[in-house]
Amino acid sequence: MTEASVLFLRTCLVLLAMPIYLLSFLGIWQPFCKKVFFPFFLEKLFTIHERKAKKHKQELFHNLPDFKSPSGELKLLEIGTGCGVNFQFYPPGCKVTCTDINPNFQQALSRSIKKNQHIHYERFLVAAGEDLHQVPSGSVDAVVCTLVLCSAHNVNGILKEALRVLRPGGAFYFLEHVAADHSSWKYFWQQVCYPTWKLVFDGCCLTRELWKNLERAGFSELRLQHVSIALPWTPIRPHIMGYAVK
Repeated sequence: MTEASVLFLRTCLVLLAMPIYLLSFLGIWQPFCKKVFFPFFLEKLFTIHERKAKKHKQELFHNLPDFKSPSGELKLLEIGTGCGVNFQFYPPGCKVTCTDINPNFQQALSRSIKKNQHIHYERFLVAAGEDLHQVPSGSVDAVVCTLVLCSAHNVNGILKEALRVLRPGGAFYFLEHVAADHSSWKYFWQQVCYPTWKLVFDGCCLTRELWKNLERAGFSELRLQHVSIALPWTPIRPHIMGYAVK
């Protein structure tokens, strides 16, 4: 588990992925990735991830109704909605505003909306989580962010925006893959895969210690646990999940 062995294996992986690096150099890979590959792959990956993470998500979202506003409504904003895989876990009547930086998810999102008629879909905003200026301050009861912070340009910026749009007493829900223990083989392979994985999967970082960002974000209460989600042949098994109250 030396730096030399990490560098050697990284180089081998780069050589295997050389066609993608070449397409990236030519400026072809990123547009193709955002429009075609990433939406298609993410929908397939989320199918597997949802099967493995279903019990965790049921546990995570079971108390969402506790954060209804005094009027009895639950207004929810989801950052990085993607294909809408979380809709099935939201309580009936929940009013959902969806955001994503990539507008190419809307076709898959439409399929999820049709499957989940128990929620009230309000609108889709093409927006980065770091800039939710279209959402008024203190206007939502819950913010949901799953498998998004790994590729965010500014994690702290997203958490700051989540705090802004939440009403006092509202909650920020999260489920994210994170860095493994530094002494483990999982972390070793995360380091090996890091550059190529980040290129192929649209900026996804494997070694972020996101629990530290959450601890420093300024929430009044943080409920966080480390879990492992069995995703064979991938370096994204370690996760954190929980919620933080404004």
